[in-house]
Amino acid sequence: MTQFTAYDLDTAPAASKPLLEKSIAAFGSIPGLHAVMAESPELLEGYQVLHGLFQKSTLDKDELTVVWQTINVENECHYCVPAHTLIAKAMGVSDEISNALRDETPLPNARLEALRTFTLALVRERGFVSDATVEAFLAAGFTRRNILEVVLGYSQKIMSNYTNHLAKTPTDQRFQQFAWTKAAAAA
Repeated sequence: MTQFTAYDLDTAPAASKPLLEKSIAAFGSIPGLHAVMAESPELLEGYQVLHGLFQKSTLDKDELTVVWQTINVENECHYCVPAHTLIAKAMGVSDEISNALRDETPLPNARLEALRTFTLALVRERGFVSDATVEAFLAAGFTRRNILEVVLGYSQKIMSNYTNHLAKTPTDQRFQQFAWTKAAAAA
């Protein structure tokens, strides 16, 4: 089994050190995901840039969370589901939305459910989303720009979900209270 290193400011490649300092400034410490990504400064920088760009999209905090967590849950990311549960709390997203995403139960309104449905179709169909699914998404009040913003969010999540799968990144202590297992896998 390949072992991945979790880097800190002392051990990280030189090009990753300023990126890890940015992580500390944003999160108060180096998230385990970032510590692993530091092996490739380009991956860590790309992840941070995409994260910032996705947050600047036209999607609100609830919608950002729906995209992130829908992808995290679909990809069964043991690290990102708990991490984004804490992030959602910090953003003021309701527990009702967070729990519905984690448990794959109905969301509190049709608009958010349409976003989840579209995001799942994008992931499951690898971008070959049917015209009917796109039309339903647009009919729910979303735009063509939102379609592309979901692609941006998915791009970010591929980086984190796949890194965590490959590295088996341990869940940070602060996220452990939100440990998660996919409902179908737990049954």
